[in-house]
Amino acid sequence: MKIKELFENKYLKRFILARFISNFGNGMSPIALAFGILHLPNGSANILGLVLGSATVAMLIMSPFGGAIADKFGQVRVAGFVDILASVGLFIQVGFFATGHVPLAVMFIANINFGLMWGIFWPAMSGVLPAIVPDEQLQTGNAVNQFFQNGAMILGAATGGIIVSQFGSTWALGIDAATFTIAGALVLSFGHIIPKRAANGNTMLDDLIHGWKLFLSYRWIVSGVLGFSLIVLCWAAGQEILGPIIALKDFNGPKSWAFVLTAESIGYVIGSLTAMKIKPKHPLRFLLSITFSMPLFLWSLSKPQSLWFIALCALLWGICLDLWSSLWSTAMQREVPREALSRISSFDAMGTMMFRPVGLAIAGPLSLLLGIPHTMQLLTAVCLLMIGVMFAIPEMRNMKMKTISQETLT
Repeated sequence: MKIKELFENKYLKRFILARFISNFGNGMSPIALAFGILHLPNGSANILGLVLGSATVAMLIMSPFGGAIADKFGQVRVAGFVDILASVGLFIQVGFFATGHVPLAVMFIANINFGLMWGIFWPAMSGVLPAIVPDEQLQTGNAVNQFFQNGAMILGAATGGIIVSQFGSTWALGIDAATFTIAGALVLSFGHIIPKRAANGNTMLDDLIHGWKLFLSYRWIVSGVLGFSLIVLCWAAGQEILGPIIALKDFNGPKSWAFVLTAESIGYVIGSLTAMKIKPKHPLRFLLSITFSMPLFLWSLSKPQSLWFIALCALLWGICLDLWSSLWSTAMQREVPREALSRISSFDAMGTMMFRPVGLAIAGPLSLLLGIPHTMQLLTAVCLLMIGVMFAIPEMRNMKMKTISQETLT
């Protein structure tokens, strides 16, 4: 099947359009929320970390239930519905930002609501693409989807920097909220392609226990999730909290940080294009070998140097991260039974993100205690250690993904 034949599927076109719109907003949101909070009268790195961390904690709490909900009620319908619910809280937050006075409670409520919806959306989304494209085209479909998502992230990050600099964070946050509403409506328009699961007498607890046991049976998934959870901790602390502060301190604030995030997003596009072509025999070994771009990016932020060099390191990390997303998703979609995929994905999401709130919470205090340069060097060292540990685990190093002989790309 050729790539152009994928787009003859009307549902795939709607899905990709929805993800493009949503990720355009996602490209804006890190810049808009970070500088929106830092520019408040009481804004600080600690408050930014707490607000972002609250969303992740809510996601972690909801994620196991989200997988069971998605498997039971249909992944497509659930993904579209929670997108719209997430936008409601974001619009409320935008209203307060427009007044210039945003109570901490409002930010917590809006971001906790977003995190709860995120905890349902992530595992639900894992089952959408397999319902749209044939199995032999999953890697290609994932890569094509990532390509359009990443293009949107580039536009969003670049546009976000301009909007925040020229008009303030409120406008960018408002656009972000609107993208969730539009994307959710598009996804709901083909919610019928995955019907509700037939009643089988199982309770949600039964589904969770079965999903957890199946998750534990895949040693390569468990090892990857645990290892990457600490890398995500370092990434969150370095990029989402300390990065904007470094941009304010050493560069040109929002515009400079938007330049770095845009470079990272360009890396995502390069990664998705690469994922359309490569089929490594040992995908996790290949991915771990390029994950050294993460500590390199963190190290580049550890002391004042050329913004272009920092952006180059962000670009390399973006390529790596997108390849992780495409190849990891394809491996799970091929190896995990379809009826349990959302539940396995929910534990994958929960485990991968479980230390992200810790990274967001400790970034500010650590930087005050050690200084930003030493904090970034510590985060770099932790990343290097975890990459080495994952390399040493045979289930990761030697994992082979099922291949399908019919899969071709022209």
